[in-house]
Amino acid sequence: MTEVKTPPKKRALPAAVQLTPAAEQRVTDLMSKAPADAIGVKLSTPRRGCSGLAYSVDYVTEEEKFDEKIETPGGVFYIDGASVLYLVGSIMDWVEDDFTAGFTFENPNAKGACGCGESFMV
Repeated sequence: MTEVKTPPKKRALPAAVQLTPAAEQRVTDLMSKAPADAIGVKLSTPRRGCSGLAYSVDYVTEEEKFDEKIETPGGVFYIDGASVLYLVGSIMDWVEDDFTAGFTFENPNAKGACGCGESFMV
């Protein structure tokens, strides 16, 4: 009798970026006000600032082939495929106080940042 072997199940890979509950809620808030053609919110790391890379969060209207896709309770969060390597292991949070509001990033890959905090280097 021939034994049929089933291939081992692949475990799900963890997301490159972990969103805190506050960041997930902000994605929900953004999607509730999104333009009609928006399918989600996307994090990318364009080249700018004194340290080289900056964090950018924008609406996205189409899914790119190599983007990482994270399902959140309030909508889809994408990570730009070219930015994933700079962001692996990061924690993204949303912080509001009396003077400012914005996403913050705890990025283990960042080797430094500019004095104003607008950009980082890896």
